[in-house]
Amino acid sequence: MKNNKNTLSVKTVVAIGIGTAIIFILKRWVSIPSGIPNTNIDTSYGFLGFFSLLFGPVAGFVSGFLGHALTDFTAYGSPWWTWVFTTGLVGGVIGLFWKRLDVSEGDFGVRKIVTYNIVQILTNVAGWALVAPTLDILVYSEPANKVYLQGLVSAISNSVSAGVIGTILLVAYAATRTKKGSLKKE
Repeated sequence: MKNNKNTLSVKTVVAIGIGTAIIFILKRWVSIPSGIPNTNIDTSYGFLGFFSLLFGPVAGFVSGFLGHALTDFTAYGSPWWTWVFTTGLVGGVIGLFWKRLDVSEGDFGVRKIVTYNIVQILTNVAGWALVAPTLDILVYSEPANKVYLQGLVSAISNSVSAGVIGTILLVAYAATRTKKGSLKKE
């Protein structure tokens, strides 16, 4: 059987299924209302950052996209596609750094923590304060002042969630991995 590099690995497909389920559960039942309409302080972005660094951009994008879409379907009856896309985008962009910050090596020290947090903050701010509100205006003709306020609140809360929860999960996971070169032959 020929190995086709354009197909997803079994590991990635399984990761997408598990990631989608966890993101759905966290978005649906473990989020805190922010006081701004249709905007929550969402714990799922901490998991999305963690998950994207473990499995890469495809798993990050697809699980974020599907998890958010399922949440909107079950909570509101239909997805708000601009925000669903932005969740996928955030997961995908953070996932682009999975090989550079290789957590599976068992090393997630200060330098990698800082790099991860710079990446996730820039990604969350660009996604939530710029992309999502702009798409809301273009696609849904939403009022600019409303969607940019929602976007700003989401950018801040999702950055905090990804920073605190994501960093804790990444450090804890790295601590369970054997550091490269740490085993010696006796």
